[in-house]
Amino acid sequence: MSTETSLGSGAGPGSGAEAHRAAWFATTHWSVVLTAREAGAAGATEALNRLCSDYWYPLYAFVRRQGFGAEDAEDLTQDFLADLLRRKSLLTVVPEKGRFRSFLLVALKRFLANARERASAIKRGGGLAQVPFDTALAEARYQTEPGGGMTADRLYERRWALLVLERVLGRLKAEAVARGKGAEFEGLKAFLTVESSAARYAEVGAALGLEEAATRVAVHRLRRRFRELFREEIAHTVTRAEDIEEEIRFLMVSLSG
Repeated sequence: MSTETSLGSGAGPGSGAEAHRAAWFATTHWSVVLTAREAGAAGATEALNRLCSDYWYPLYAFVRRQGFGAEDAEDLTQDFLADLLRRKSLLTVVPEKGRFRSFLLVALKRFLANARERASAIKRGGGLAQVPFDTALAEARYQTEPGGGMTADRLYERRWALLVLERVLGRLKAEAVARGKGAEFEGLKAFLTVESSAARYAEVGAALGLEEAATRVAVHRLRRRFRELFREEIAHTVTRAEDIEEEIRFLMVSLSG
């Protein structure tokens, strides 16, 4: 994916959107969790549960790549998430360095080390609240992952980046369908990842009943909205607005290899 085309910087300081972005960022999920992690606020628990429900697969893939079988990986991933929902481990997070992606990986490694020392994990979280995920889908997806040449850490980071993209594309499609533009989205989505020639704009536009100029305008709007949603998705997983650009760069590196 072209970083400049699809993931470039959003509105600048002079855009008039600073107040809106500040208010939006203050209520992102991971920042909510860290702000209220010692108070046991219901909103923080709900935010953490949602984050875990959204981002469980990279964790499962990491555990599988560590050499655990499918059943053990399912149990360990579920146990880890259930333990995380108790939120004791959150007390160790430094808020200004609290990227959800990196925090989860460090916490999971610590959990696995402790699980090995105990010789067996507590099955299905020992009665703790569970984060539901499709275990059959998890293993089916894992079977399509690259071979053993990719380390568990590398697989985790790549899967995290791909999951962010999948979530953004899903939101973008849902918005288009809600506006009755589902067919247009399907026709134009390829332009999010590649630069195209005038002939390609004309070809796709003709299929959609659009002039070439109208097709270019529609692609421009789609790319702009994609950038907005991508940044919003990342903001859910970092604690400071200034970390968004760095996280974007990291995810692009993770996707490039």
